[in-house]
Amino acid sequence: MDPNYIVKLKQKCKPGDTTTLVELDPGNFKFKTFDEAYFTLVAKRRGLLQSDAALLDDPETKAYVFLQAQTHGSTFGEDFAQSMVKMGNALVLTGNQGEIRKHCALVN
Repeated sequence: MDPNYIVKLKQKCKPGDTTTLVELDPGNFKFKTFDEAYFTLVAKRRGLLQSDAALLDDPETKAYVFLQAQTHGSTFGEDFAQSMVKMGNALVLTGNQGEIRKHCALVN
């Protein structure tokens, strides 16, 4: 993670603070949207989540992140749409095959 970003996060979130909210997409005036600006932040190592940082650990996803950051999301819209179609085709577990968790971090 970008050391300068860490300093900013530490200023915003003090130890023991459980109420302060931190933006996933800081500085983006379209803060309620998920768009190609995300890739620019991840490329700068300013992703807030561990999963953001993990995108830079794999050569294929790292190349994709940098492509989207450099081209202002040239293929982002189409890629996102295709991924949503694939997710929609995933088989949903029903009946005794799956469960709906009452608390997402715990198995019922």
